[in-house]
Amino acid sequence: MKPTVLSLLTLGLLMALAPFSIDTYLPAFPVMAQQLHTTVSAVAYSLTSFFLGLAVGQLLCGPLLDRFGRKKPLLAGLFLYSLAAVACAYVTEVHWLIGLRFVLAVGGCVGMVASRAMVRDLYQPQEIAGILSTLLLILGISPILAPTVGRLILELAGWRAIFLSMAFLSLSLMVLMVRTLPESKPADASISLRPRQILNEYIQVLSSSVFSVHALVAGLASAGLFSFIAGSPQILMDTYHFSQADFSYAFGFCAGGLVLGSQINRFAHQWKTTPELLRIAGRLQAGFALLLGLLGILDLLTAPLLLLLVFSYLLFHGFINPNATTLALLPFRQNAGSASALAGCLQMILGASFSALVSYFSDGSLLPMIIPMVLASWSGLGLQQLVVHHHASKALEGLPT
Repeated sequence: MKPTVLSLLTLGLLMALAPFSIDTYLPAFPVMAQQLHTTVSAVAYSLTSFFLGLAVGQLLCGPLLDRFGRKKPLLAGLFLYSLAAVACAYVTEVHWLIGLRFVLAVGGCVGMVASRAMVRDLYQPQEIAGILSTLLLILGISPILAPTVGRLILELAGWRAIFLSMAFLSLSLMVLMVRTLPESKPADASISLRPRQILNEYIQVLSSSVFSVHALVAGLASAGLFSFIAGSPQILMDTYHFSQADFSYAFGFCAGGLVLGSQINRFAHQWKTTPELLRIAGRLQAGFALLLGLLGILDLLTAPLLLLLVFSYLLFHGFINPNATTLALLPFRQNAGSASALAGCLQMILGASFSALVSYFSDGSLLPMIIPMVLASWSGLGLQQLVVHHHASKALEGLPT
């Protein structure tokens, strides 16, 4: 299939739907807390449930996409997402919001998994890297635009309209997908959906030291990112008294670091191997994380300095996540789909755990957000230093970089 602007846009939007659902409603946290008669930290638990939904959903949809083809599970997931988004728009209590955000994530994550699978199905090996880079660019732009879009909807129609707009976007993607994307893989009745067989396949993937080490490194990098996402609304809007507009601009600035890092990473492979880039980025991110932590403890972080350090932190996340994920998937060919789903699941579990810690210890200060970011960065670096070199280096011999 020859890539077209419309097909690439459709695949990119499918991949970005779930991340877009995270960032769009962040500016509305204070208003939602007020109208739902709760606290901002309680509303932030809906982020945790969303991350858990992404983790569980990826494990479920991987086998379904192999068994029933790509488009039918994808349509079902998008329809489930639309229903959950409409339900979120009419909640009156925060615990219903938390539960429905879990369902929203289960439906939305199908787009993340299916879009990657369809790229592998539809395009030649020499085309895949360039196409994935284009999709990642669309994915990276999402967190820059999403808070601004959410703020505008909030100002014009209120926070409930944000979720109605998510439902409209999902339904529009269903129509766009049907019209622009072919079925890339026919249904395969030989694929077993028995829980024991699926579990055995995941256990086989986890038994690879190369996979487990690098999947955890990628997961810890995501945990640092999600800690910032969970803590930024309260810190920027309550502690630093940013307006909703200022928050969306600040969040977009920080997310720009991730986009910039991921695009620099594309070109850096001309001079460095994937393991080398991973090690360099891990050390530099840990250095910025340490500076962020020390200045936070000493209460020396002004708002501009905080944003600059977070921008730098996320810049190197743009290196760590794709390189660690690439190394995690290198040992697999036939069961690459299961490995991809499991790697994504680990990232979401760690992200959910760290975002829950941020929400639980939230007290209006910077430390409940900063400390998890520091721990995530240094744990990932320590894992590289203590485990990769001693346990996974032999397994990496002969693998392409």
